Amino acid sequence: GKMRNRRYTMRKGPLVVYLEDNGIVRAMRNIPGVETACVTRLNLLKLAPGGNFGRFIIWTRGAFKKLTEIYGTSKSGAPLKKNYHLPRAQMENADLDRIINSTEVQSSLKPKLEAPKKFQVKVNPLKSKRVMAELNPFAEEKGSTDKAAAQKRKAERVKASKEHNKKHKKGDETFYKTLMKAFVAKAAEPEKKDDEEKDAEDDE
Repeated sequence: GKMRNRRYTMRKGPLVVYLEDNGIVRAMRNIPGVETACVTRLNLLKLAPGGNFGRFIIWTRGAFKKLTEIYGTSKSGAPLKKNYHLPRAQMENADLDRIINSTEVQSSLKPKLEAPKKFQVKVNPLKSKRVMAELNPFAEEKGSTDKAAAQKRKAERVKASKEHNKKHKKGDETFYKTLMKAFVAKAAEPEKKDDEEKDAEDDE
């Protein structure tokens, strides 16, 4: 980071793990990137900086022997830690495909189940033109003729309606227009009286 006095970060070098400090720390402290750690006080951030495994670690002979006393082995427990055992893999052979496909496993398995039979969904031909065409090929032709006949009947009905309106509903003689004419006549009568009164006054 670029915090105060930490603008430049030094790259990580090897880690020297010791049991007894016989001048190791003083010898390594001036070498850039090299760090030291005691085997009894191991730090995970030093062993795997940034969470990345694979740091180059130099072990002294005494530190390497001390590891067995601290953590023990896979067969025996740890003398310096109570009720501690090294974690071990749950499976010795992690090749699952090979285990599943082996003859020992396959011979004890049940036979493979067959897929259930699928039945075709029934469709109502009165609602589906496709199904009706499969059952009755003449249905489509009949439908087109029925449609043409319906359109013809509609055209005749519209024509008859127009002729009826032309014969019985004659423009100004409709009920609404005759009704409105009565209102217009009543409104014109007061105006006519006003005109007659004005003419009488003028004559005088």
